[in-house]
Amino acid sequence: MIVFRSRACMKNLSRLSNLVKRKEGLAFGSSFRRWVSVESGRSEGFAEELSNGKKFAALWGNGDFGRLGLGNLESQWRPKPILASAFGDQSLKEVACGGAHTLFLTVLLELSLLFVVVTRDDRTSSRTLENGDVYATGLNDFGQLGISDSPNYTTEPHRVSRIPKKIIKIAAGYHHSAAITVDGELYVWGKNANGQLGLGKKAEKIIPLPRKIECLDGVAIKMVSLGFEHSIAVTDNGEALSWGGGESGRLGHGHESSILGFQKSGSEYTPRLIKGLEGVKVKSVSAGMMHSACICENGSVYFFGERELGKWGFGKAKSVTTPAAISPLPFSEEVACGGYHTCVISNGGELYTWGSNENGCLGIGGTDINDSPERVEGPFSGQPVSKEEMFTRGAGVVQMEHLKKTGIHQADNCF
Repeated sequence: MIVFRSRACMKNLSRLSNLVKRKEGLAFGSSFRRWVSVESGRSEGFAEELSNGKKFAALWGNGDFGRLGLGNLESQWRPKPILASAFGDQSLKEVACGGAHTLFLTVLLELSLLFVVVTRDDRTSSRTLENGDVYATGLNDFGQLGISDSPNYTTEPHRVSRIPKKIIKIAAGYHHSAAITVDGELYVWGKNANGQLGLGKKAEKIIPLPRKIECLDGVAIKMVSLGFEHSIAVTDNGEALSWGGGESGRLGHGHESSILGFQKSGSEYTPRLIKGLEGVKVKSVSAGMMHSACICENGSVYFFGERELGKWGFGKAKSVTTPAAISPLPFSEEVACGGYHTCVISNGGELYTWGSNENGCLGIGGTDINDSPERVEGPFSGQPVSKEEMFTRGAGVVQMEHLKKTGIHQADNCF
């Protein structure tokens, strides 16, 4: 069964304007470049957006439920730009793809110098103003768009208006969404059946409008990743927090067994510190379907969650319920989790993958499960990779692919 996923990417306009004119295509990176051909008669939309001087998104793939935001339900076989007018003529800063919904983060003004402040001692200082708005499109069956509990879906981006502060980061899970404000507050919305919103055990099962996680008052969040039914965040001090459905140990808190020996789900309804990572500063996290991973400042990669069928190389255990170091890997910088596989980028720009290899999603040739990290050679083995994203169509269908790119801001986890 082949399931097509939506794709979304943002272009650095200053680097792309000449490419469209030369009809050489759109680059996904400055080092390794994967080209998307712009054929004659097909480049008008890109040229129009480039002439506006704004960063924009190009989307393609499955158009069900309007997840592409192009005003219809049609699938797109080639990248198609979404006009800046869809976001109030604002440039785009970040895109996050969920199960069947998409979030966009805008930048109203993006100038290196907007005004000068003269201080008492006549020194001058400059500031940059950015006003981040969140827009959402696609399926809304659990309120994951953050606009209301109706309609069931929308084919065009709608502004998420219930967040009172500027947003600097967004994340999309399978049925839930999140946004981080400029001062580190975390707002969440969507499905909450297993506490994945972190709002407490008494919170409603569906939250259709953004709601602040009040228990995090005084804690500044700098990063968040949303999985299938769990969430992971990193504070400005490098502490890792997790909450939501705890099946297979994907929260990293360990587990308890019932009197009959069966593993409990271990759901957490509010953010909880991952004690197994105390004493180290976490700089990158990613939440997959049934597992999670993070990278610490010393470059070590830690994994916790499901490793069924020997996918992760931890002996005969079916799950790793507390953080366990993955080796051998060089000093690592970025991590991304799919449904049942993981990608890591080293500080030298090398891409490593391991886990399930259905549909060749590891990029190492063949479809056999790989229980230890292996470097992806491919056509870019001689060039560094600076960012990788994970796409999966969840709920039992495991088709995951990678988008390698540079200079494109996008959420690290796509479901």
